[in-house]
Amino acid sequence: MAAPALAGRRVVLGVCGGVAAYKAVELCRRLTTAGARVSPVLTRAAARFVGPATFSALASEPARLSLFDDVGGEAGGPVPHVRLGREADAVVVAPATARLIGSYAAGISSDLLTATLLVTRAPVLICPSMHAEMWLHPAVQDNLAVLRRRGAHVLAPADGPLAGGDVGPGRLPEPADIVMALAGLLEAAGALRGVKAVVSAGGTREPLDPVRYLANRSSGKQGYAVAAELAARGAQVCLVSAASLEPPPGVEVRRVETAADMAEAVLAEAANAQVVVMAAAVADFRPAQVAPAKVKKTANPPPLELVPTLDILAELGARRREGQVLVGFAAETAAGPELAELGRQKLVAKGADLVVANDVSAPGAGFGEDRLSAVMVSAGSVVDLGLADKQAVAAKVVDAVVEMLGAKGLLSSPQGAPPKTPPEAPGQAEGGA
Repeated sequence: MAAPALAGRRVVLGVCGGVAAYKAVELCRRLTTAGARVSPVLTRAAARFVGPATFSALASEPARLSLFDDVGGEAGGPVPHVRLGREADAVVVAPATARLIGSYAAGISSDLLTATLLVTRAPVLICPSMHAEMWLHPAVQDNLAVLRRRGAHVLAPADGPLAGGDVGPGRLPEPADIVMALAGLLEAAGALRGVKAVVSAGGTREPLDPVRYLANRSSGKQGYAVAAELAARGAQVCLVSAASLEPPPGVEVRRVETAADMAEAVLAEAANAQVVVMAAAVADFRPAQVAPAKVKKTANPPPLELVPTLDILAELGARRREGQVLVGFAAETAAGPELAELGRQKLVAKGADLVVANDVSAPGAGFGEDRLSAVMVSAGSVVDLGLADKQAVAAKVVDAVVEMLGAKGLLSSPQGAPPKTPPEAPGQAEGGA
């Protein structure tokens, strides 16, 4: 299949030392045929499986193996990893070994390929290939989760015959599938250029006294995944966070603690945003009084009076600007049709365009986990996302946002015209509902 998104694009092809390196030769050929300007970067171990001369013959420039192949670069320019990383429109690593994945996740620059990955700000597609036991090892899965949170894209390996006669997950996807996945990333990478987005994440903390607080189990992972996905597609993202996770690259972060803090920050940022995603778990109630000193333990606990906090999503719905896309999340303890109905009710009650209702009681899903069991509800449809990785859920949410913005005429034209800017809000008090 043709991949027009690759025509004229500079693609760094990273090849690691695994038996699947032979497939990277066909991948290189297909990328070049699609019009990409391919720069192969091989690890020393990769060269023990496939010779660099093969890649040099098929690619747009000679294959490189070392940081020191051409110190200073062409005409005294940047050293190789800086030039490769800065000039790349995309980086694809196929096959990606457990060692490469671990080094990249830890920020260890031990060779030209890892150095290039740390320099680049272009979309990165990681295509793991290894034995099934290695692929399923918790360390490898944890490293992949870190990379996903930072905005890297992972094309999961296929099931099938492996080296040594075994069968299971770990096969490198076919070169044609990798080409299409990379083309899809490049098509999406600039879709939201010029769009401002606000995302909330994490669980708020409501103080009882200087020592204790009321909170919930939200980790913030889903909100961070949404922020990373929006940024990867070109949006200018402000992440209002009650979590302490590492922020995705290129994302502005505003740290908050209480529901009131979050409301102030989100409402201020949303006033000039085309997209608002409320993924945070905001406290519904706060203590009516905060004790000025630590409350001592006694035989008779003091009474705890709670008062409601501001419903931020409903307030955003009431203040929503013309053309703005509003997304909410609903943490529920229900499944199936009941979960979808709860999502539909929240969609209507809050005035949102899209609600992701997730069952936090599902095994292996919900707060603190890397997966979510959810349905995505809009005015015209209910999409069952099943049990999915939070980065995959983020991609589905942003796909829907892109579609909604396109329907509202707020995306760039094919010729690259900037998106339409919504009219200025009449003021913070009125909000421009």
